[in-house]
Amino acid sequence: MKERIATPTKTKEIIEANGFYFKKNFGQNFLIDSNILEKIVSCAGIGAQDCVLEVGPGIGSLTQVLAENARRVVAVEIDSNLIPILQQMLSGYEDTVRILNQDILKTDIDAIIREENGGDAIKVVANLPYYITTPIIMDLLEQQRNVDSITVMVQKEVAERMQAAPGEKEYGALSVAVQYFCDASLDMIVPPSCFMPRPKVDSAVITLRVRKEKKFAVENEAFFFQVVKCAFSQRRKTLYNTLRNEKELHILAQSAADAIKEMGLDEKVRGEKLSVAQFAELSNLLWRKKAEGGFTAE
Repeated sequence: MKERIATPTKTKEIIEANGFYFKKNFGQNFLIDSNILEKIVSCAGIGAQDCVLEVGPGIGSLTQVLAENARRVVAVEIDSNLIPILQQMLSGYEDTVRILNQDILKTDIDAIIREENGGDAIKVVANLPYYITTPIIMDLLEQQRNVDSITVMVQKEVAERMQAAPGEKEYGALSVAVQYFCDASLDMIVPPSCFMPRPKVDSAVITLRVRKEKKFAVENEAFFFQVVKCAFSQRRKTLYNTLRNEKELHILAQSAADAIKEMGLDEKVRGEKLSVAQFAELSNLLWRKKAEGGFTAE
């Protein structure tokens, strides 16, 4: 086993030797606790046959541990200044690791799955910066990439949002998406002292296991997520007002009112009060009303 990258001394040495400067816009915080990295890989259940997509490998601290446990690791890094460092730090792992200098939000993840794992499900493991957390999670889930599980280090408040219940202030579109597609488990809380530089808040590792069969029957998933995003777009407004005023949904005011009434909900209910099951029921009712002419002209 090679010397661990994820120690305070080694990380500082790598940064200074390469004249590297942390970029705030990339949300760069490198893990410097090898025990945490081992636990992340364990929580992700990485085995010798697994193909792993890692987002934002940084200097390769987590990549190194993944490479020693998985069959294949594809590490996508947006910062071009880190590529030569990654190549140097991961020397000896070339047969296992593929490094891509790309923006993950513009990367063809489906192509990676086809090329690296024959189209079979992969696992996603990452230490995600705040700015990219929601976009990448929503992309993986809504686009239904062939992913078995997603194990990520995120800000603690984001992990709490993924597991939030209706009525809680953290509950939102991300909560609904995660709970619609996955079974989530909060694996551990990680303090700022485990990072360089130290973030201002606690982080958390959360694993999202993508369900093979969904708990909720939705007639049109794209429309379902349109309804969900609409419901949370203006949290202070009633569900009725957000639905009837959202131009992209093309819902007649009467159709919105009728659907809310048919569900037995208060006419002044806000979207944040609806459970995932209720959002599924609401979207199905509205979708059926479309067939009955209950939508405006597009």
